[in-house]
Amino acid sequence: MEKDFLIIGAGLTGLTTAFALKQKGFSVAVLEKNDYVGGQIRTLAERGFLFESGPNTGVISSIEVSDLFDELQPDCEVEFAKPEAESRRIWKDGKFHPLPNGLWGGITTPLFTFSDKFRILGEPFRAKGTNPDESVASLAARRLGKSFVDYAVNPFLSGIYAGDPNMLITRHALPKLYNLEQNYGSFIGGSIAKAKEKKAALKNGEKTFKKGIFSIKSGLSRLPEALAKRIGSENVFLSVNGISILPKDENHSWITIFAENGEKKTLQSQHVVFTVGAYALPDLMPFIDEAIMRKITNIRYAPIVQAAVGIDDRDRLDFKAFGGLVSSKDGEDVLGILFPSACFDGRAPEKGALFSFFMGGIQRPDIFDRDDAQLENIVVREFHRMLKFPAAKNPDFIRLFRHKHAIPQYEISTDERLEAVSIAESRFSGLHILGNLRDGIGMANRMEQGLRFAEKMIRQI
Repeated sequence: MEKDFLIIGAGLTGLTTAFALKQKGFSVAVLEKNDYVGGQIRTLAERGFLFESGPNTGVISSIEVSDLFDELQPDCEVEFAKPEAESRRIWKDGKFHPLPNGLWGGITTPLFTFSDKFRILGEPFRAKGTNPDESVASLAARRLGKSFVDYAVNPFLSGIYAGDPNMLITRHALPKLYNLEQNYGSFIGGSIAKAKEKKAALKNGEKTFKKGIFSIKSGLSRLPEALAKRIGSENVFLSVNGISILPKDENHSWITIFAENGEKKTLQSQHVVFTVGAYALPDLMPFIDEAIMRKITNIRYAPIVQAAVGIDDRDRLDFKAFGGLVSSKDGEDVLGILFPSACFDGRAPEKGALFSFFMGGIQRPDIFDRDDAQLENIVVREFHRMLKFPAAKNPDFIRLFRHKHAIPQYEISTDERLEAVSIAESRFSGLHILGNLRDGIGMANRMEQGLRFAEKMIRQI
């Protein structure tokens, strides 16, 4: 076989990259070790519940992603979260409290200290930071106060990165937040300025699109399946193993030898695009200098246990929120609990409820290694304690999913990693290293990376 581009990995990055390249006229092939596409994205159905074993939602915030979903119709129909998803809850002192979204809520909430509530009034007047490697915790404490770190920033990062706010570098982990301070001087002032810029852009005819938290009707698996359908089954190879890749030289293309369902195959390509996790790269790229590879793979991954939990009858309990997040400061066994059936239709029976419990993470890796019975005990305990179900009422089903390399952490090593990636790519013509080791961890980030890569290739080739 001969292709313009070979993509390693049929997760969201790889599939979007292959789809976008094919749309621009390039020939592509995608190799995937699993017997399904989507990577960590998988939708399952049981007992009238529709649940995810990996990511539960994404956020549309760019025109590229919005346009991509338009192109994938009718196989992939976006479902935006209900208004209830705007409500977030934070665990403190034995109960979930609403995260305030207005001045009065900020003044009356028990989440923050009295002094920090007044401290926020001076946020627009504080000098911007000068340390490009400042952690999220340090930045937030400096501008808003420690209680905001403990009961807003910390649980927020538990929900996104399952990480340590003292280790995550703002410039890489939350670039929009970092740029608000650097470009506008403050969070509040920057938010006001951005809102004015948006209104001005709309007046000047900038194309509008709907933003917000999304899933896909019938589950997130429909997204990678729709991408794979358009790439073509003849171009997507599943259950692949034994991959051996020989680099391109002046006289030859890249040569890739692999086995699909036991059948040996050889493929030539002008470009090879790696979209797998950093931990998988050493075995696939033995031609990369060992010192460079150590820097490329210098990234920690948060181990996560996710539990899909369903109950047929929620009785009169109210779960009209996106979910509840937990600060690592409190030493709890769960990072947070999402309420998918409150945000999207068809996730649970009419009187029931579906929950997604998240456990483990960077600060509690010990939980990942506990056996299923121990994990289920945690779920049942917090089902009663945190969600307030009566002692006589237990979940009707619990399904556990373990992800050893769930979420990459953008820590102080990030710049070294990005530089090493650039060096490796410059040494081998046609080598490209994408994936969540760079450019963001969310589903929208993965799609944007693939789409922008294809745009870059059409300009360069």
